[in-house]
Amino acid sequence: MRGVVRKAGKLKKWLPINELWWAKFDLLRALVRRDLEARYKGSILGNLWPLLNQLSQLLIYTYVFSIVLKVKLSLKGVPENNFTFGLWLFAGLLPWIAFSSGLIQAANSVVAQPNLVKKVVFPLALLPLVPTLSTFIESSFGLMALIFFVAVSTHTLHSTLALLPFIWLTQLLLTAGLGYLMAGLTVFFRDIPQTLGVILNIWLYLTPILYPAKVIPEEWRNLVFWLNPMTAIAEVYRDLVLVGEVKHWGEWGVTTVISAIVFCIGFSVYKRLRPAFADVL
Repeated sequence: MRGVVRKAGKLKKWLPINELWWAKFDLLRALVRRDLEARYKGSILGNLWPLLNQLSQLLIYTYVFSIVLKVKLSLKGVPENNFTFGLWLFAGLLPWIAFSSGLIQAANSVVAQPNLVKKVVFPLALLPLVPTLSTFIESSFGLMALIFFVAVSTHTLHSTLALLPFIWLTQLLLTAGLGYLMAGLTVFFRDIPQTLGVILNIWLYLTPILYPAKVIPEEWRNLVFWLNPMTAIAEVYRDLVLVGEVKHWGEWGVTTVISAIVFCIGFSVYKRLRPAFADVL
């Protein structure tokens, strides 16, 4: 994981950004690296734990939905079997795990660092971004495993994989925007992280991640796709990795706009509340 963070620093020579912003970027990179190292420090398996946790959820959900409930899929170019359902499920779970874990940790990012908050020179805008990026990097290892399994089972790698950075941008904008909003509000209302956990549990089952979208009643299906941004993100992940064809361009575009708006609102609220952080903490 340190290698992923280190490679991000090589972008410096390619992007025309002033030194102040690069200093903040370097600090953010160092904080993300420290966060990743601290999460599993002293454990034998180290940074393999995120992948193992994701794979364990994959096995549990595959058993329940594919073997017990016998949910069937029909994916273009992918053989129909229980393993196929596992790949499909994993492709939807990866962005959800990164989103939900990053959001919950971002909500606690300010209250968990009172010493940094009270330092006048520290850029507080970086705090919610650290867990957001850390969980995203962790999920990327699961994504690499997914791509490998798809390549083995279908004997092909889809050209649509080149579009993954664009759906990552949509996902990061949504997660960071809500993260900023929750982090700022949690300073004043400490029940928000617990409430957020309940909301995310409900949100998961309102999103066609554990079940196909086709089982949603037709009169509700469009609302789920157009109003629930995680639906489009999960489906586009599946389009890009499994199907090799983007079937949800419109939903993706709307979700990107929604995510950008959420990011602007979240960051604006966070920026407005930021001067009072030190006094409250």
